[in-house]
Amino acid sequence: MKRGKKYVEAAKNIDRQTLYEAADAVSLVKKSAVAKFDETIEAHIRTGCDGRHAEQQIRGAVVLPHGTGKTVRVLVFAKGAKADEALGRVLGPKGLMPNPKAGTVTMDVTKAVNDIKAGKIEYRLDKTNIIHVPIGKASFTEEQLSDNFQAIMDAIVKAKPSSLKGAYLRSVVLTSTMGPGVKLSTAKYVG
Repeated sequence: MKRGKKYVEAAKNIDRQTLYEAADAVSLVKKSAVAKFDETIEAHIRTGCDGRHAEQQIRGAVVLPHGTGKTVRVLVFAKGAKADEALGRVLGPKGLMPNPKAGTVTMDVTKAVNDIKAGKIEYRLDKTNIIHVPIGKASFTEEQLSDNFQAIMDAIVKAKPSSLKGAYLRSVVLTSTMGPGVKLSTAKYVG
């Protein structure tokens, strides 16, 4: 695949075979975010779960210590409110329908909205058993990105299904929107 000049330059600083510690990976990703816009820094976590089994589905939400700085459109329902069928047909297939696990169906709508504004993000297992989640923007400090990454990893490790056999975290990669990925060591998170 042909890559741009900025990507190739950024990739020279990253050893593809090395598994970096979180702080080093955040530093490398931040340095490789050289696009003309404020790139999103993302974590991609490959799990050993089998998403076809309901008991191995991973889904939840976490409030990041430092908000992601992105504009979000979220639909929040009060518990007991009936969802319109038209909403279900449009939002359901996209995975955007409110649900209690994500904290968007609640009795305290004000708290839910304030949490979302504060930086609450949702994570979930996709069809290929990978969790893709933003941890911040390239304009954040390394400390803020590290804090956000640690909060996400703590939540994901805590969400480990009890029925899982074998390795839970197979690989973790940090990347910016337009930059190369940096592989992380998962030894710290394996328990």
